[in-house]
Amino acid sequence: MQVSEDQFAKIVKETKSVILSAIRTNLYEYYAYAVDDVVQETYLRAYKSLIKDKFQNKSTLVTWLYAIARNEALRMNSKLKNEERKRDGLSLFLKNVSYPESGMNDKYDFNEIMKIIGLLPIKYRSIVMMHYEGVNDIEIAEKLLIPQGTVKSRLHRGKKMICSLINKKEVSK
Repeated sequence: MQVSEDQFAKIVKETKSVILSAIRTNLYEYYAYAVDDVVQETYLRAYKSLIKDKFQNKSTLVTWLYAIARNEALRMNSKLKNEERKRDGLSLFLKNVSYPESGMNDKYDFNEIMKIIGLLPIKYRSIVMMHYEGVNDIEIAEKLLIPQGTVKSRLHRGKKMICSLINKKEVSK
């Protein structure tokens, strides 16, 4: 079923309420702010599939779109939950950075900290990132094919570098 832009616009108009219902049913209430993104992803995925003639008429178009919307809502739940875990992991990581000279406090948001971590040399950055994502030292050592002692020392140095970069940022304000 090839579809033109005008035909697709008509499909969107006719199915919008069903799609919104599917999304609201499957998207966690906590993530209600993401409804528009899920609607957009649903219709984008459907449009791409229709252009490639992937709709097989095994069900009605509305049923097929409902399934796409449900899957996109579930995908968004996972994506946002993973982002929260990363933020929580970073918060926990920063609480464990116990260098009094760092002057660190809660005024840094996730994006600022990610920028600071991004300034680290790669051999420290990769270990710090894996650590805050919850990967333990043994697993990091296995993934990077380096000794566990090296992981620990690079993590320690990485934390010190983060503190130093934060101090430099504080001084330059």
